[in-house]
Amino acid sequence: MPQDIHTGIKALIDEANAEIETLSAAEAIQAAQDDGVVIVDIRDPREIERDGRIPGAFSCTRGMLEFWIDPASPYAKAIFQEDKKFIFHCAGGLRSALAAKTAQDMGLKPVAHVAGGFAAWRDAGGPVEKYEPKKPKG
Repeated sequence: MPQDIHTGIKALIDEANAEIETLSAAEAIQAAQDDGVVIVDIRDPREIERDGRIPGAFSCTRGMLEFWIDPASPYAKAIFQEDKKFIFHCAGGLRSALAAKTAQDMGLKPVAHVAGGFAAWRDAGGPVEKYEPKKPKG
């Protein structure tokens, strides 16, 4: 017997988009020039390696987001304790909407996400660099 899912992903994304700031790719490209902005890439490392990344973006997989934001977590990252605006992006703008809402619900502010994600950024002419994974030493 299948599970009875009462709140689907579309509803979750619609709810997130109603509560967070959404930037167009052009707006995000402009905002990224500001030293008070951190672009947060929540894509999986394999996506970043395959498609490239936004220069200077901070990489945080979606699965570690809450742990890296919470200063009481043993996994907390100092970047999330800075007084900056955090603009999240994923590949197409769905996971980043959920990530921005989660971050906002946790108290991180200000936050936003990029409509259309990395694809929209790239298509709007935003800078992209090839990702070179670190080679193991030895």
